[in-house]
Amino acid sequence: MASRRSSPADALVLFDIDGTLIRRAGPHHRESLIDAVRHATGLATTTDGIPLHGMLDPDILTIMLRNVGASRRLIRGALPEILRRAQSLYVRRVPSLERKTCPGVRRVLSGLSRRGVPMGLVTGNLPRIGWKKVERAGLKRHFALAAFAGMHPTRTGLARIAVREAREMGLIRNGARISLIGDTPADVEAARANGLQSVAVATGLSSLEELAGATPDVLLPDLRSLRLKDLLP
Repeated sequence: MASRRSSPADALVLFDIDGTLIRRAGPHHRESLIDAVRHATGLATTTDGIPLHGMLDPDILTIMLRNVGASRRLIRGALPEILRRAQSLYVRRVPSLERKTCPGVRRVLSGLSRRGVPMGLVTGNLPRIGWKKVERAGLKRHFALAAFAGMHPTRTGLARIAVREAREMGLIRNGARISLIGDTPADVEAARANGLQSVAVATGLSSLEELAGATPDVLLPDLRSLRLKDLLP
């Protein structure tokens, strides 16, 4: 993980994980959610038919359970154990993801690191799952902070948490330029709701046309097209 800066920076860049930093990561995340539900409740569930892209893990699990008739009481009581088990299963199963990074990711992260720009994660992944993904992709050292599913029920709230943490850690000065890079309209909305610059990349399941409809500040086919100066003051 990135170390604490000696002085506040003029910029902060926040990244989504799936479809933004990493893609085609395999079935291990989905399978861990399904197996965690079975271990905790005995119910056989599936993610089929659920629009996973841009969703938070607890919301996905809730829909999985509702789809097989689980009551609100059962879901509320079982969810903490399901979340714990899902993370434990995933970190034991995930293979190397070093060849699964999206185009341009390593160039952008290295360039920002050289310029002393702190970076963070804003993701629908649960904490141990998110950290393990970026670790197995060889990217973890770039990130100083993260806001994960479970810290807030919405992506907008997670972005707000990440910015607050960066300020509390002394990573950024007042008035710093803050950008949120993601691959879904939900990422664009989270940036807009927090007054951040939104950068949308079409490396996930959302097309350029769909992302354009969300009116991001910057729209790119992938991070190879990103100019680092667009993230700096």
